[in-house]
Formats: sequence, C-alpha cells, structure tokens
Amino acid sequence: MRLPERDPYAPREWQPHEKPALLGSPSTPEHTTPKRIAYGVVGLLVCLTGALGNAVVTANLQNLQGTFGAWSTEIAWLPAVYVMTNISINLLLVKFRQQYGLRAFTEGFLVLYVLVTFFHLFVNDLSSALMVRAAHGMVAAALSSLGIYYQIQAWPAKHRLKALTIGITGSSLAIPLARLFSTELLQLDEWRGLYFFELGLALISLACVIALKLPPGDRRKVFEKKDFITFFLMAPGMALLCAVLSLGRLDWWFEAPWIGWSLALSLVLIVAAIVFEHNRANPLLNTRWLSSGSIVRLGLIMLLIRIVLAEQNTGVIGWLQYVGLQNEQMTHLAWSIFAGIVCGIVTSCLTIKPTKLAWPIITSLALMIVASLLDSQSNNLTRPDQLMLSQFLLGFGSAFFLAPRHAGRHWRGDCRSA
Repeated sequence: MRLPERDPYAPREWQPHEKPALLGSPSTPEHTTPKRIAYGVVGLLVCLTGALGNAVVTANLQNLQGTFGAWSTEIAWLPAVYVMTNISINLLLVKFRQQYGLRAFTEGFLVLYVLVTFFHLFVNDLSSALMVRAAHGMVAAALSSLGIYYQIQAWPAKHRLKALTIGITGSSLAIPLARLFSTELLQLDEWRGLYFFELGLALISLACVIALKLPPGDRRKVFEKKDFITFFLMAPGMALLCAVLSLGRLDWWFEAPWIGWSLALSLVLIVAAIVFEHNRANPLLNTRWLSSGSIVRLGLIMLLIRIVLAEQNTGVIGWLQYVGLQNEQMTHLAWSIFAGIVCGIVTSCLTIKPTKLAWPIITSLALMIVASLLDSQSNNLTRPDQLMLSQFLLGFGSAFFLAPRHAGRHWRGDCRSA
C-alpha cells in the first residue's frame, strides 16, 4: 500500500541547535567531520561557479570581440546581460526559497545553464553567447546564497561567523583567478576553451549539489498573484537601467536614442512597482524596511566602497589593457590581488567577533586609502609590477571589509530568530 506523502509545508519539530535561522533556509543538524569538510568544499565550489564564469568572460572581452567579429558596444552586452538577469531574478528568489526551497531553484537553473552552454559550443554566434550569460546570471543569483548555506553546514555553531565570512567573500576570488588561467583556456580551443571550462564547472556543481543535499528547512506558501505584477514591473525596469549604465558609457546618447528612452521607461517602471508594493500586507519588496535608516546607510556605504574597489577591477586593469597589456603580462599583479583577498579572508576568519565588527571596517578603509594614495602616483610608464603592493592592500581591504559588514547583519538576524 502506498503511504501518503508528507505535506512539505507542515510545521516541523526542531531541536534548539537545528532550528533554521530564516524561513526557507536549511536546518543545522550535527554532522560528522568528513561531511563537514565536504560541505565546505562544495560551498566554495558553488560560490566560485556563480562568479567565475562571468569573470572569465569579462577578463577576455577583447579576445571574444575579435572571435565574434563584434564592435566594442556589441561585446559589452555580455557582462550587461549577466547583471540584467541576475538582478531581475533576485526579486523572486527570496519568496521562491521560502515556498519551494533554494536547492530546487538552483538545480533547475543549473540544468538550464548547462544546456545553453553546451549548445553554444556548436554555434559561433554572439546571440547564443548572450543566452549563456543570461542563464548564468539567473543561476548565479541562487549560487551566492547556496554557497553561504553550505558553509554554514561545514562549521559548528560557535564558528558560524567564520562560515559566513568564507561564504560571503569566497566569490571575490573569481576575478583574479580568471586572469591567471583564462589565457591557457583560449589556447586550448580559442573561445570554446572558455565555455568548455564553464560547462565543466557547472556540471561538477550540479553533481555536488545533487549528491550532497542541504538539510530540510521550514517552508510556507508565500507567493501571491500580485507578486508577479511587481515582478513584471520591476524586473524590466531594473534590466533597462542596467543596460543604460553598461552601454551609456560606450554609445553616444545622441547617436543611440534607445538609451534615453530606456532610462525614462526604467524609471517609470521602477517607480510604479514601488508605489504598487508600498501598501501591500505581504510585499515582494518591503519598501518600508528598504527605506529605513540602517538599510539606507548600509546601501550608501556599500555603494561608496564599490566605487573605491572599482579602482582595482576597472581602473587599474582597464587602464593597463588600454595601454596594450594582455592577461599573461599581468600574471604577477593577479597573483598579488589573489593573495591579498586570501589573506583578508583568513585574517577576518581569525579575528571576527560579533561584538567587535567596527574595527575591521575602519582598518579596511584605512588600507584602501593607503592603496589609493600609492596608485595616485601612477603615470603612462607605470607597469603591473609597480602596482602589486597597492593592489594587494586593496584586495586585503575588500575581503576584510565585506565579511564583518555583511556577517554582522546575518548574525543579528540569527539572534532575532533564535
């Protein structure tokens, strides 16, 4: 006789140490040491899968431009489309996780990502490359959170902040890593080498997520029909805004009128979505929480820090590429950035405390100031080896900053839900 299936939304009885911190997040039972190690390895792999594919493509845009026979304004759509889909799908991700679980979302979009990447290997076309980037943007939205959840399983409760530190900062290793080996991938089979690597990484992550499942958590039916009205207003609005910010610096606005029309339409759609959400009882976007003082301050801080850190990935690297240097000529610089991020992660894990989260942030800002002052002496004769110290400091400061800023917020959320 077939047993009746258990209601996935029925409340569960949890031990105090197992109770999920948030609705939709996994429980935290005790694990054996080998299983904890496996969770840690899979968590780091998942984080890198979410960031490394786009980092490899971004690091080789000039090579891909020649391969696809595209203009600079056309090839710039590759990273733009990634951000467009990543931001858009994040709107649904929170409620999807609460109702269906994050693993179901991740497995579904990983399969989509694998299929699109596989078929792109047979088509030397920019449009298919854009489809790969769009699929990667959607799956990366889930992989970043999934990596954190796997790291939480890898550490006992007293080291929960260390797990958050690794989960939050692990993806930042992707950009320097991409500049270390992507040239060799191009030598294997030109542009297909990059996509073979992406395909392999996605397949390994899919296998690991299926083989090593996260523990179950609490789930509840939270989706409402009005959520999709918000999504169909906000998602295209944010996507159009991302397109304007990505291509507006390359296309002259008077020669590309679509930029102005897209900007105007994006503002209309975003404002309409916010107004629609503001008075809902169970909103997709909690506008009152987002407009609170602490969240506004956090947003401003993160925006300013991102502008400072852009000096590393966009300013220095972009300038060196502009004067004619290739990735293989910047290997030492990439190693320096990678070492700085690793040292920042390790130092943060060893020193982070929930009661003392301010001093790492102040230290990080001081290091960023020193690094920026060192780089301010650069000129057209400056070469990568002369920038290694400043970029090491920026890499260290970025990792040392991100962990306490985000981990403190997660820690306070855990305490409130306990």
